[in-house]
Amino acid sequence: MPGWLEIDPRHPLPIYAQLERGIRAAIGTGRLPRGAQLPTVRQLAVDLRINANTVARVYLELERSGVLETRRGIGTFVAGAQPAAGSKRERDIELRALVRRALDEAAALGFSADDVSRQLRQLSPTDRTTD
Repeated sequence: MPGWLEIDPRHPLPIYAQLERGIRAAIGTGRLPRGAQLPTVRQLAVDLRINANTVARVYLELERSGVLETRRGIGTFVAGAQPAAGSKRERDIELRALVRRALDEAAALGFSADDVSRQLRQLSPTDRTTD
């Protein structure tokens, strides 16, 4: 299994969502730098013990959003330039959706919004950039 990615089949979050978040997080934290080659669909599926169609679906979605790029005959890579940030309104909408997903996931695990808020306040600035 790649050291930059973990999938938990017992987690309430679907496998494809865990995979997408894991890849995005690895890119965001620099564990997968721009230009890095990802494992093939088949290899990642074998390493993670998940269906290859799930990996292919996530790779395609990340490619459509500009996070990954596929070079025919060579492989899939972290895109050299990440998509433009967008307007403040677009970023607010994206952040709101991210927070909603985090709260939904926390609720599925039995945590309240207050629990999440308390943890966010307790994070140090270095924790915020490495987790």
